[in-house]
Amino acid sequence: MEIPKQYDPKQAEQHHYERWERNGFFAPEINQDPEAPVFSIAIPPPNVTGSLHMGHALQHTLMDVMTRHKRMSGFRSLWLPGMDHAGISTQLMVSRALKKEGKSRHDLGRELFVERVWTWKRESGGQITVQMRREGASVDWSREKFTMDEDLSRAVREVFVRLYEEGMIYRGNRIVNWCPQDQTVLSDLEVEKLPQAGKLYFLQYPIKGSDRRITVATTRPETMLGDTGVAVNPNDERYRELVGAIVLLPLTNREIPVIADDFVDPEFGTGAVKVTPAHDPNDYDMGERHNLPQVVVIDTFAKMTADAGERFAGLDRYKAREKVVEEFEALGLLEKVIDYEFSISKCERCKTVIEPLISTQWFMKMDQLRDLALDLMSREHQPRFVPETPYEKIYTNWLENLRDWTISRQLWWGHQIPAWYTSTGAVIVARSEEEAREMAGTAEITQDQDVLDTWFSSALWPFSTLGWPEETKDLETFYPTSVLVTARDIIFLWVSRMVMTGLKFTGKKPFSDVFVTGTILDAHGQRMSKTKMNGVDPLDVFDKFGVDATRLTLAQVGTTDTRWNEKQVESYRNFANKIWNAARFALLYSEGAEVKPELLQSTNADLALHDRWIIARLNKTAREMNAALDAYEFHGAVQTLYHFFWDDFCDWYIELTKSDVTSDTPSAQRSQARSRLLTVLEHALRLLHPFMPYITEELWQRLPGEKPHHPAYSNAEPTIMLTAYPQGGPVDDAAESEMQTLINLISGVRNIRSEYNLKPSDKITVLIGIPNAGLRKVIEENTDQMKRLTGASAIDISANLSAPKASAKFLLTSTDEVAVPLEGLVDFAEETKRLERKKEKLQGEAKKLQGQLANPDFASRAPAEKVQQAQDRIKEIELQIKALDQSIENLQ
Repeated sequence: MEIPKQYDPKQAEQHHYERWERNGFFAPEINQDPEAPVFSIAIPPPNVTGSLHMGHALQHTLMDVMTRHKRMSGFRSLWLPGMDHAGISTQLMVSRALKKEGKSRHDLGRELFVERVWTWKRESGGQITVQMRREGASVDWSREKFTMDEDLSRAVREVFVRLYEEGMIYRGNRIVNWCPQDQTVLSDLEVEKLPQAGKLYFLQYPIKGSDRRITVATTRPETMLGDTGVAVNPNDERYRELVGAIVLLPLTNREIPVIADDFVDPEFGTGAVKVTPAHDPNDYDMGERHNLPQVVVIDTFAKMTADAGERFAGLDRYKAREKVVEEFEALGLLEKVIDYEFSISKCERCKTVIEPLISTQWFMKMDQLRDLALDLMSREHQPRFVPETPYEKIYTNWLENLRDWTISRQLWWGHQIPAWYTSTGAVIVARSEEEAREMAGTAEITQDQDVLDTWFSSALWPFSTLGWPEETKDLETFYPTSVLVTARDIIFLWVSRMVMTGLKFTGKKPFSDVFVTGTILDAHGQRMSKTKMNGVDPLDVFDKFGVDATRLTLAQVGTTDTRWNEKQVESYRNFANKIWNAARFALLYSEGAEVKPELLQSTNADLALHDRWIIARLNKTAREMNAALDAYEFHGAVQTLYHFFWDDFCDWYIELTKSDVTSDTPSAQRSQARSRLLTVLEHALRLLHPFMPYITEELWQRLPGEKPHHPAYSNAEPTIMLTAYPQGGPVDDAAESEMQTLINLISGVRNIRSEYNLKPSDKITVLIGIPNAGLRKVIEENTDQMKRLTGASAIDISANLSAPKASAKFLLTSTDEVAVPLEGLVDFAEETKRLERKKEKLQGEAKKLQGQLANPDFASRAPAEKVQQAQDRIKEIELQIKALDQSIENLQ
């Protein structure tokens, strides 16, 4: 059969994906077995504004490997795709487009702006779904969801109303994280706490009716204009007599009390702290405990308010800081300023410094939901994190310290909060405006202008996408889902919230397992990011090396942080070429042959050793692959596949069966050898398919013979993705052991030829001493193979080795020896000199490396991996010198 010399990844990627999708192979309905077990997985919905990055490519590869494996194993499999509406990011993207037209969203008004966003979404959004098709992602596109779809929006409103009716959602004034740039509140999880070098200011406040002053230390002097108290620890002897005293607050005409509170750390600063309830979360809590007033001196644009005093009103917060410090210094009340490193809170998206402000927002009480999640972990150890350490502890620790969640956002794009207000100020929470009017008894109502945090709808993703609150067939079949694949940075934002809402609204956990992927770093070990401009575009890698090679590289990452190395992708492209060339060889010699699965069922002892061995290796590999995939051991699975196909199948089996396969004389033996080769190849392609879908489909379609689908898909069009994933039959341990001896023997003789520079035309004699009669028989039965693969003209096998002195020798086992006489093949004197020169060169290299390691500067300053490389190389040289010494001795 003719087959192109080279594999064209792009042609295969385009042709096969379109056919898979068109024929409905990705939909669970393709499975016709009513008793089929179920596997389901929901994609972490990428932002509608996003494009494919390495993190997506990694997660999608692992999810697709799982889904394809389960589908081939007969599971009714659903991988559900979709996108997140990404409130802030999408609103900003459309706002920027409007700005280029000289307009703002306020010029359009809310309704027209939201229409504009929907238009953008239809025309430009969702680029990532096109890119996912390129990846080979076998998601069911017929079930694709968007968090703003009407059915998902209905689920959001239902959850909000139920929680409100139970008193778990409330509206109130509380201190929040405010982003002055994006003009919206942020949850604690949307705020980054970053170390920053700054200043610690020591400010003196006079005590009323006394010459004494109390010194407070602060990193934000401008907020002192809103102080309503000074706090000390009740056990701090230095200030005990001042508790209850009145402080004259400088730069203002206000008097504030000294209070005692256990929260105060006597070790920080002077042990006395200023209390600004309107601009610090901890101060807010302290103010609540002591009934302190809240004076707002910074507004939503991070400018000072009128309550800050007319000299400061309108100033930017940092300009106000300078002015406060200047005035304290002029009054002689600035005790000192020192350098100080502290954590600063920034908006995760735009990096603006957050301003804690008191604001009217919607909040969700988390205590009941938290207890549901903690109880599930305590009772059932669910969800099971992979790896368990450290993620389970991180998850439970966070839950134990959970605070109420600020769920409202000051945006136009998103799920508008289903709350309406009457002219008298009454709040009506309802599932629709029509219901709200009925409840209010009037049509004169106004909907709350805020939208819900994007993560509110994402928290419902596993069940809202399956039709909840309706009791749909999909919800009944595919919920709970089987596993969640995610990155570690959204365990809090997303994973925990899905667990809590799933338990609350369905009574079931949303998934059993959480697989936390590693992170792909750049070549220098840094996280990839747009700001650092160090990202690698997966599409560029696909173009250069092909999707299959990229997927195999990504799959082996698993849970480990890994530096991106293009050479690794190149090596897997070479692997894809190796697969292609092996299949091409089998197909070029496929006349009179076809895939015959029964040829692999045979345990006939009359089969040649290499045939019994490859069947044993195939069965063992299939078992190992299923075990590895079920345990999420992707790295191990990739290595198992690689070594089976490259080492066992290509390097050994094809070579051992080649003489029969390429025979010019038609015979039953030739046909069977060819058919067995094709059948082993067909099984190997099935094992590879979840990782390398395109090349395996391309080759599988070309194979002649019996290629039945898994029984669950018997009526489907032919495709490798619906065949049965090999489970692995009995393993012939004797065949493996005997063949390994033969491989070691052939490899040892080849090494001698290489070490002594023997030409291929140099005919050698191989002398073998094996005391064990059974093993001797195995070698005797395979002497023809040995001669062909080692270039030996004669092989002499006996119970005890008898070899001339000038022979190259090696131990096959502790009792079995092999020798190749060198007389007449090697100029002993010249060869000895060559080996001595090689030894001297290695000794020089070792000495140089040892000198480096002995140098304290190198040992302390060089990267750890450089030091390790030097140590490893020295060990390698020691082994090489030992081998050279043996070779030199053989020539004496």
